[in-house]
Amino acid sequence: MSKTIILLAFFLSIVLNVQISFVVAESKVYVVYLGEKEHDNPESVTESHHQILWSLLGSKEAVLDSIVYSYRHGFSGFAAKLTESQAQQISELPEVVQVIPNTLYEMTTTRTWDYLGVSPGNSDSLLQKANMGYNVIVGVIDTGVWPESEMFNDKGYGPIPSRWKGGCESGELFNGSIHCIRKLIGAKYFIDANNAQFGVLNKTENPDYLSPRDFNGHGTHVASTIGGSFLPNVSYLGLGRGTARGGAPGVHIAVYKACWVQRGCSGADVLKAMDEAIHDGVDILSLSLQTSVPLFPETDARELTSVGAFHAVAKGIPVVAAAGNAGPTAQTLSNVAPWVLTVAATTQDRSFPTAITLGNNITILGQAIFGGSELGFVGLTYPESPLSGDCEKLSANPKSAMEGKVVLCFAASTPSNAAITAVINAGGLGLIMARNPTHLLRPLRNFPYVSVDFELGTDILFYIRSTRSPIVNIQASRTLFGQSVSTKVATFSSRGPNSVSPAILKPDIAAPGVNILAAISPNSSINDGGFAMMSGTSMATPVVSGVVVLLKSLHPDWSPSAIKSAIVTTAWRTDPSGEPIFADGSSRKLADPFDYGGGLINPEKAVKPGLIYDMTTDDYVMYMCSVDYSDISISRVLGKITVCPNPKPSVLDLNLPSITIPNLRGEVTLTRTVTNVGPVNSVYKVVIDPPTGVNVAVTPTELVFDSTTTKRSFTVRVSTTHKVNTGYYFGSLTWTDTLHNVAIPVSVRTQILQRYYDEN
Repeated sequence: MSKTIILLAFFLSIVLNVQISFVVAESKVYVVYLGEKEHDNPESVTESHHQILWSLLGSKEAVLDSIVYSYRHGFSGFAAKLTESQAQQISELPEVVQVIPNTLYEMTTTRTWDYLGVSPGNSDSLLQKANMGYNVIVGVIDTGVWPESEMFNDKGYGPIPSRWKGGCESGELFNGSIHCIRKLIGAKYFIDANNAQFGVLNKTENPDYLSPRDFNGHGTHVASTIGGSFLPNVSYLGLGRGTARGGAPGVHIAVYKACWVQRGCSGADVLKAMDEAIHDGVDILSLSLQTSVPLFPETDARELTSVGAFHAVAKGIPVVAAAGNAGPTAQTLSNVAPWVLTVAATTQDRSFPTAITLGNNITILGQAIFGGSELGFVGLTYPESPLSGDCEKLSANPKSAMEGKVVLCFAASTPSNAAITAVINAGGLGLIMARNPTHLLRPLRNFPYVSVDFELGTDILFYIRSTRSPIVNIQASRTLFGQSVSTKVATFSSRGPNSVSPAILKPDIAAPGVNILAAISPNSSINDGGFAMMSGTSMATPVVSGVVVLLKSLHPDWSPSAIKSAIVTTAWRTDPSGEPIFADGSSRKLADPFDYGGGLINPEKAVKPGLIYDMTTDDYVMYMCSVDYSDISISRVLGKITVCPNPKPSVLDLNLPSITIPNLRGEVTLTRTVTNVGPVNSVYKVVIDPPTGVNVAVTPTELVFDSTTTKRSFTVRVSTTHKVNTGYYFGSLTWTDTLHNVAIPVSVRTQILQRYYDEN
């Protein structure tokens, strides 16, 4: 071979290598969508994808190097690494519907704050304007704190506010002088009332720490959701990787442990914690606590949290509290006092689809938090008569019925962990639970526990009955977020109307409270690297508390009722993408004010509400008088002798950012007053969306504000055309200046029959 030929070959090899390097460098991931599957056999579908790529790339090796995923169950398509020209060539094939460039999503582990639009973003974002909540102190009454969590690091923190008068108590495995820093500035614990009621805590029977240290992690989860510091590269069982943070990452946190793992929260201990927090100088109180119905009146000595909250609010401290987890039944709300900001729970735009592939090659997507390896095809069973496929009765089946198999069961209501325990104890390999709702998930690392709805569960059951040897494969869960995942009020979230005072709308607001990822105690059975996903109105409450921190930072002079008004009147009544919010329950329906109050919290809008419905302590006293609380009970709350006026005021005139009429008998007129907190010279016009069959007239129809007029009152005349007793109908009343839309919910129920008896 001549030198010329050798040099030419060498030159060509260099050119080819350079070209190959260039192609690899320019390759991007594209999704090639092919529409409906042409084959039921997944392997055949995959092979068809390979053939398309082979025709373009020319070799099996190149195909295997290029292909990323083969979509072969719900539809046909594939993801592959391609150059722009290759993508163009594939898009011109007749069988190709569309070629879509891959989109990169930046995720946070809780997802909550990006979902609600509270992102670091630019200098105009709420988070930046409020300086991350710096110089605000939030008090968290719960199960304590795990201070070593990195979400409580104080990097970048300035000094503790000079007004802070609290401190840190030492105790079991908690050194106040070490564990309290510039972020976690307070930590106390309260157990005396609990001990008095149940006897001295026996830690052998009831493991816990006699200190502010959190044993089970509930309080840690709540506190880190409010104000956890930025922590990059966090995931949970491999899901939701991103940066973990709280709503107000710069806030100072004071923890008051009044709840104990096995014993719950003694009202007296909680009240003491509230008392200490008020004294210590907290700016906000967050209580992820609930009571059960029937409720005591707000001024009753037994309703200690409402009483404590009244004192906090009277001193300018907003109190944010959970609506409770007794939904979807009506009238199951806790924390119904009008001075409390009561929080319902929604899902968010994130789910964890988990593929269930049956032996007939049909793939069904359930929901799970399963971080283990793909199961591979194994036996699938549904225990039938004389055995039981009832999730709550699986333990009654013999071990042999479930051993070495994935078990399908059906749950009539939200199940306990009994079904999981029964299958694991029998040597089962996994559990598919058909139930509603499907969004309440238990994280399990190596045991697949997948939720499907009854329709999908029935499809799986029909497959089992169609073959002698049913088999199934369960894959690890994946993370999906964005507009394709709808927002719903969670099934567990307690619903209105208010069982103590039906004319006071509760809940006030809703926030994400399903599968919220935040810090946890290492003792927790669901702990993964110091984090866990938890659900409940307990998880929604700190989301709202975080927003209140930011509003308090920007508007330190706003009263608790002003902050509540700003949150309620600016809330989304759709999800952030504009889609309707539904309410999960026995049947899905559009959410209404008894599900979510004013709607889904909209933090950025709440900063500039335009108008607010403000109240003082005197307004709350008039409320107590209007609902027939005795002078003695009101005097007890106020700490001074109080005599109600005669005639008594109307509860409908309480200046709430809502109108609720539980017993409309003909016609009523009520009054509201708004305060301008927007541009000095503003003109607002009324827009009414009346409840069905209800007439709503507002006087005046226009409100004019200037430098001397910052408050304006208006009357609302409500009448009905219904001729029978009705359930509740819902509408809204909005004041708009084209820049601000100040909306309040209107809820009306007519009581014609009662009026007939009154008149006869």
